[in-house]
Amino acid sequence: MRPVLADIFAAAQVIVGVADRTPLVPSPYMTGVVGADFLLKLENMQPIGAFKLRGALNAVAGAQDAAGVTCCSTGNHGRGVAYAARARGLRAVICMSELVPQAKVDGIRALGAEVRIVGRSQDAAQAEAARLVAEDGLTEISPFDDALVIAGQGTIGLEIMAARPDLETLLIPLSGGGLAAGVALAAKTIKPDLRVIGISMDRGAAMYESLRAGHPVEVEEVPSLADSLGGGIGMANRLSFAMCRDLLDDVILVTEEEIYTAMQVLYYEDRIVAEGACVVGIAAVLSGKVVPKGPTATIITGRNLDMAMFTRVITGQDVVLGDKVIQGKTYGT
Repeated sequence: MRPVLADIFAAAQVIVGVADRTPLVPSPYMTGVVGADFLLKLENMQPIGAFKLRGALNAVAGAQDAAGVTCCSTGNHGRGVAYAARARGLRAVICMSELVPQAKVDGIRALGAEVRIVGRSQDAAQAEAARLVAEDGLTEISPFDDALVIAGQGTIGLEIMAARPDLETLLIPLSGGGLAAGVALAAKTIKPDLRVIGISMDRGAAMYESLRAGHPVEVEEVPSLADSLGGGIGMANRLSFAMCRDLLDDVILVTEEEIYTAMQVLYYEDRIVAEGACVVGIAAVLSGKVVPKGPTATIITGRNLDMAMFTRVITGQDVVLGDKVIQGKTYGT
């Protein structure tokens, strides 16, 4: 069943004291660029380093009587499910593709979950999760197409709007749509004229291509600085596709080069270490693809990145992403 605002308020009670009330702070640099307040919702400060803990806590709480839980993940959702399952004494098996950075795999194992590496796409990982449901009796927790997950992520929208009811534009990193659906539902129910824009990378953006087609479609996954935004939305998507279609005012794509620059900006100007997926909203503004009107916020979704890759970006070195090379550029030059 499609979640409503009451479900998000209920989720806020489930996660209270564990994954709620992250800071919403101004970015002086981006405020200067925009000419109005530009705010950063620091979900990278969550206990697992990512917003995914909100939805995972809410969904695992609903699966307390299960034999265990499983999911497919590009990293942060798996980390959230592992954390939530360990807190409740449940078995957790996280299915991931070979494209997921090793740092994220190691982080999940450190939380006591089993990790299954399957194939080179999230579709292959999803198939393994489905097998575990059928053969081992585990309960699957989708990273985005689950009402409890969407409601949990929506608590971010409640917090943003409570802190800044004057907000005019909200920029949300967009992948499978769980975050965008939940946050947009909360924010636009509270303030219907709020402009909510989903932002993704321009290579392998499954939700963007699905919205263009009018139905879920498969896309080829490729390495990206915004690896957390990779993966499909599921051909049998029940919730997040329709919610993104109905609630987002626009979807914008940014290039790897624009993500590279935005990672440097967030680090050097705001002193924040964050994944490439976090900065797509900043990249969209800096590139001129989004021109905010009035107070604007974006969500810094997580910090669980490959630090060797991050070091290459902030020191202005070339970065190789499969068959693509991003030419290095020293910040400020």
